[in-house]
Amino acid sequence: MPWRTVALPAGASLYDAAQAIVASFDFDFDHAFGFYDNLKLWGKPREGYELFADMGEKGEFPGTKKAPIGQVFDRRGKRMLMLFDYGDQWPFVVELVETRPGESGEKLPRMMQSEGEAPLQYGDEEDDWDEDSEESWEDEEDEDEGENPDDTRPRR
Repeated sequence: MPWRTVALPAGASLYDAAQAIVASFDFDFDHAFGFYDNLKLWGKPREGYELFADMGEKGEFPGTKKAPIGQVFDRRGKRMLMLFDYGDQWPFVVELVETRPGESGEKLPRMMQSEGEAPLQYGDEEDDWDEDSEESWEDEEDEDEGENPDDTRPRR
């Protein structure tokens, strides 16, 4: 299981943390996400923060942009599930490992450690392509010529 250790500035929000986490796995930051205290049943958390609230949607939990990471992760060892992309459901377990003063001139956020190869966010599209199915589509198109395209009845 791949993992990353990411250093964040003290004033970072959960939104900033999500951006850094997603970037550390070379994912596009192009989906909604939330942080939840229930690691196994993320749909039944007691504590949560969701991007939807930042977008003006009413919900059970506050947003991520104004949630300071230092207040949410208020003790060493606290863990939350960051669920990224509710469709594909990419789970990231986020844990506060340590807090320390930043070094002068240190550029943050920054990946400190990396273990394992990051999965592909959208899979390997090249490997998923099946040339045989392309040929069968062409055959079907030839057979369908002259039929009513609005007729959606099943064919035998």
